Amino acid sequence: MSQTILFVCATGIATSTAVAEKVMEYCKEQGLDVNYSQTNVASLPSNTEGAAIVVSTTKVPYELDIPVVNGLPIITGIGEDKVLEKIVSILKAQK
Repeated sequence: MSQTILFVCATGIATSTAVAEKVMEYCKEQGLDVNYSQTNVASLPSNTEGAAIVVSTTKVPYELDIPVVNGLPIITGIGEDKVLEKIVSILKAQK
């Protein structure tokens, strides 16, 4: 059964798309079956149903019942590998 990653940025369009492409490619390389959706940070509290993890490029000012990972290093390239590994380890732990 595939898991869903919810990508979040200020608008739900720009940076979350760039991060989604890299994360999805990495997950596929790691043998994970994942889907994804995107949203803006304002609509996040009502959009987490079915998601295993949130990857955000902006500050998430809410308490959520699923893990939230800062995806900004994937945009900057600084610390990108650590973030990708963290995302995969969270997904594998939830299987």
